[in-house]
Amino acid sequence: MLFYIFDSFTTISQYIAIASILAFAVCFLLLKLKLPFLPKDKGRAFAVNGEASKGKIRGVGIIMICAFMLCSAFLLPVTKEFLCYNVLIFLEMLSGYLDDASDNPWSDYKKGFIDLIICIIISVVFVYNNSTTVMIFDYEIYVHPVIFVILSTILLWIGINVTNCSDGVDGLCATLSTISLLSISLIFYNQIGEQYAVYSFIMVGILIAYLCFNTSPSSQLMGDAGSRPIGILIVLMILKSSHPLSYLLLSAVLLVDGIAGLIKIFLKRFLKIEVLKNIRTPIHDEMRKNHGWSDTQVVVRFSIIQVFLSSIQYIICR
Repeated sequence: MLFYIFDSFTTISQYIAIASILAFAVCFLLLKLKLPFLPKDKGRAFAVNGEASKGKIRGVGIIMICAFMLCSAFLLPVTKEFLCYNVLIFLEMLSGYLDDASDNPWSDYKKGFIDLIICIIISVVFVYNNSTTVMIFDYEIYVHPVIFVILSTILLWIGINVTNCSDGVDGLCATLSTISLLSISLIFYNQIGEQYAVYSFIMVGILIAYLCFNTSPSSQLMGDAGSRPIGILIVLMILKSSHPLSYLLLSAVLLVDGIAGLIKIFLKRFLKIEVLKNIRTPIHDEMRKNHGWSDTQVVVRFSIIQVFLSSIQYIICR
């Protein structure tokens, strides 16, 4: 709606700044309200410093994603594709919030099945509205739509879960997600286009507002309601860029932090194979428990690594 009004007298750079600031303001004010329906964290028995989270407001991802939906609806042209993504991101948030608010946490199978269905639908919507030609370095490769749906579903599912795994240290998930979204938007601006660049920067504004309440020691936690839909958005931006392999660098720290735990659980549960016995997962717990890093050190050092790797991706693409 407002996109067409501002388009007549602002540049796209100015509009991105306006959108980010408005998203920040809306989210900050809503988080400041401390709405009574939000659940309280019960602490995590197996997480390092898990008891420190006990009693904090949890599930504020519902506020973050609703603010994201509201701002994107008013600040961007509404197309069928865009509307589908918004609805599916909202549903992912809703499933995460219901899990956050539940007295008995949902099983991994239940959450995984919901994630899978949403990822498949997003992949189908993407293929219906976009080319399935991808760039591998300087080479264009056409991928059959069915194969593309399968591969993008896997990537989306991984993106959801590794982003979710990083949400165990104050400020870590939001900071790494901000770096990833900024990197994708700046490096692949021409590929993703103006609308999705603004879409990405709206989430950046939301995440920065959340960090005002989530830097150590935090008072609010996004929970599954925030981390899981954010994981979808990061991968969606990667798909829009037509450079799927760039995920390996632009979200490398999220990927490494979470994938080890996913592999460890999968092998033990389904193949009865135990690996990484002496390494705690996610990796941020290994750093805190066995290497003595503080929460702040984890966030800063992981962020520095991600900025460095994003810089490498920029050099490769130039």
